[in-house]
Amino acid sequence: MATINDRIKDSKTSFVRAVFPGSTNHYNTLFGGVTLKWMDEIAFITATRFGRKKFVTVSTDRIDFNMPIPGGHFVELVGEIIKVGTSSLVVEVSLFLEEMYSDEKVLAVKGSFTLVAIDDDRKPVKIIN
Repeated sequence: MATINDRIKDSKTSFVRAVFPGSTNHYNTLFGGVTLKWMDEIAFITATRFGRKKFVTVSTDRIDFNMPIPGGHFVELVGEIIKVGTSSLVVEVSLFLEEMYSDEKVLAVKGSFTLVAIDDDRKPVKIIN
């Protein structure tokens, strides 16, 4: 049986997206709302991979936008479990800005998301039985 630390390690999730015109604003930078959507999505996937339960986001804590994210770049989102409670957990999400044609990668946005495990009636349930 896997330990909690094994499950945390195994649930780490990342994906890469291209910043194309459909996701940028009039400054040709990634919309903040799109950024938050992508971050919430990876937080949900990370939580679900950890608990293998139904999860909903209940809060976010301090989303730091350290720099604008220009169109024509890649972003890599990484979700990692940083705290596990009885029915909730916290996922830290980092978004790295990556130039398409160089090896440069820099942390652009970081925040944490609290998610709660729920049953079919949307009532909180234990993450680990």
